[in-house]
Parts: sequence; structure tokens; C-alpha cells
Amino acid sequence: MMATSEQWWDTFRAACDAVPGPVDLACPNCGHQCLRLVFTGNLDRAVGYAQFWCDNCLQGIGISRTHIPDGAVVQDIRLPEEERVPKIPNFRLAV
Repeated sequence: MMATSEQWWDTFRAACDAVPGPVDLACPNCGHQCLRLVFTGNLDRAVGYAQFWCDNCLQGIGISRTHIPDGAVVQDIRLPEEERVPKIPNFRLAV
């Protein structure tokens, strides 16, 4: 059974609340504690987009135009995509 988008959003909000700490939450899809949250944006403005996924089942969500919390893991949008770290896998978007 696949997690709903509402379950993903609830887990995303909890993950954002945990920043700058680790995302120590269970994946709403598979239950493993392998969630990753990476923002991409302008480091000066603290605005960008977020990628939130599970490294185990490779399901997740993408959030556009969001606030980047202090202490979050952030890719600099000004760098070419191949130079950005950490790398984000090609995960499936949860419906």
C-alpha cells in the first residue's frame, strides 16, 4: 500500500521542524528510517525548493518555493546541477 500525499506532507512538516537535527522519522511509505531532506536555493535569501525522499523505497515529494530553515542541508542553486552536493537520487514522486 502506498502512502498518501497527506501522509507525506505531515512527515515533511515534522522533518522541517526537526532541522537542524537529523530526520529521525519513519518513511510513510515503507516504514524505514531512511528519509532525506535537501533544499536547493539561494543561500542569501533562504528561499528555494525541497526534495524529500526515502533512500530505501525511493518514494518522496518535491516542494517548490518554500522557506529554507536555518541549519538545513542546502544545495546552492547558483552551481551547475552536476556540482551540487549532496546528490539527490532519481526518486518516484508520491501521488
